[in-house]
Amino acid sequence: MSIQIQVLGQRGSDNAVLVTVDTGQHVSRLLMDCGENTVSTVPFSESSQIDHVLFSHFHMDHVAGFDTFFRRHYERADRVNHIWGPPGTSELMWHRFRGFTWNLVASRKATWICHDIGNTNVKAARHELDEAFASSYPMQTSSVPERLFEAPGYHVEAITLQHGTPSISYIFRDNERWNVDVTKMRSLGLKPGPWLKNLNTDAVCQIDGVAHDAERLRQLLLVRTPGQSMAFLTDFMAVDDEQKRIARHLHGVETLVCECQYRKDDENLARANFHMTTEWVGKLASLVEPRQLLLTHFSERYTPAQWDEMVTEVQQHFARATAA
Repeated sequence: MSIQIQVLGQRGSDNAVLVTVDTGQHVSRLLMDCGENTVSTVPFSESSQIDHVLFSHFHMDHVAGFDTFFRRHYERADRVNHIWGPPGTSELMWHRFRGFTWNLVASRKATWICHDIGNTNVKAARHELDEAFASSYPMQTSSVPERLFEAPGYHVEAITLQHGTPSISYIFRDNERWNVDVTKMRSLGLKPGPWLKNLNTDAVCQIDGVAHDAERLRQLLLVRTPGQSMAFLTDFMAVDDEQKRIARHLHGVETLVCECQYRKDDENLARANFHMTTEWVGKLASLVEPRQLLLTHFSERYTPAQWDEMVTEVQQHFARATAA
């Protein structure tokens, strides 16, 4: 299993994050946010395989590039197209779908499902290309589970952050695996064989004609390997108890992709616009303790040299910080 993270867009410009999950048997692609001129840098063959588009919120700089994605793939019929975001996502996307004339594609079919992530439930609505997106069909409301949705080999979680409006953070976790300790197996005088395939389910394992208690073998031989994980946080403000709340949700996350909008000395601007400062980002990362912190969404008010200085400011609180 591998998780590849690609931050799209330059420092000081619109950003997006493309996550590719490769289980060895199945490849999933997920796009978080869609700033202007971000998805256009992704080859068509890759963007056509994006399974889910996940929006943090709908300020212009996070959605301006969606029309490019939609223009490329509005008629994808080989899959259900999923869009996720804060409350109001379905209505906003429906208006966006209907902002075009569809007279030449009336016979083509494609389904787009939009999901509104609330604090207590997830609402969804279905929209159809062959109807020129004339109607929005409400779907069954579901409660917000620990896992927002599952896919082969991984699952996605969501938490709501505050940006003066809800901003959704997405957490990707590779499912944990149980591996056989080969050294321990050899020390017990056991040889690999067909019995290993059923070790997790059988009550008794037959090994070279000898019956073994499968539960005892599981305790002796199986080693839990946590899966890879990453989290995406942008356009939010978090200090004190809010940082602690977020850190609890992000426990165990290996890679943290986080906005770095303002310098420490510009805290007044950060508070006025519900963004993070370098100091706040560094302190949050010190609570989460990821293996790496990728900084993104730098304010264009600063120069490239100042952006480098901002990375240094974050590193004063969390050394493993780099600019994405």
